[in-house]
Amino acid sequence: MGDIGVRTWHRAHLILHMETLTVNTAELIDQIAAQDEKITKSQAKALIEGFLNAIRDSAARGEETSLPGFGKFKVQSKPARTGRNPSTGAAIEIAASRKIVFQPAKVLKDAVNQ
Repeated sequence: MGDIGVRTWHRAHLILHMETLTVNTAELIDQIAAQDEKITKSQAKALIEGFLNAIRDSAARGEETSLPGFGKFKVQSKPARTGRNPSTGAAIEIAASRKIVFQPAKVLKDAVNQ
């Protein structure tokens, strides 16, 4: 690889080909509808929207959503801290916040790493 490391090359390769690694909502809807002829695309869309809304609502309440065999969506609290403005170097206060994180289940990790 020359001067560029394997990890750096791999990361750049993934970024350049990101469109092939992304599944969007419309594709998920198509996949769900294709798995069962009794499910229409509008029903699949309502299913996905309901699923995502349920995860969002539980996260907004600070609750964890656990999906066995898939993973957990957790809310983590980040305390207030002092940071630096990268342009000026001046100290700035960064407010406390919450963020949602995903912790994949072992089954999902194993499937990805096959």
